[in-house]
Amino acid sequence: MKKFTILLAGLGMAATAIPATAMAAPAPNHGYDYGYNQGGAWQNINARQNRIENRINQGIRSGALTRAEAQRLRAQFREIARLEARYRASRPGLTMAERRDLDRRFDALERSIRVQKNDRDHRGPHRR
Repeated sequence: MKKFTILLAGLGMAATAIPATAMAAPAPNHGYDYGYNQGGAWQNINARQNRIENRINQGIRSGALTRAEAQRLRAQFREIARLEARYRASRPGLTMAERRDLDRRFDALERSIRVQKNDRDHRGPHRR
């Protein structure tokens, strides 16, 4: 009887462990989430702005962005921020179409940052 109880306990534990191993893992995004979080919902615009600003600052610190590149990217960033402020000040607030427009502009800015950081235009001791 004791062997039968141990066998049943072992089968019960195995039955609960199998579904846990079969759960799908989330797809990797390799550091790029393109404005969406893991669930596909919209990412907070302020969080996205902070991330973009941090990427520009990191590019300056590492020497991957020249001063002129950083100034151009920051000017584009400020332009998008001003547009967002105008959208938010409008009567209904930030609509889905305006959010999509901002998202598209942020995507383009993030692509520009990525291109500028990887164009081998280094400043400082990393210059080739």
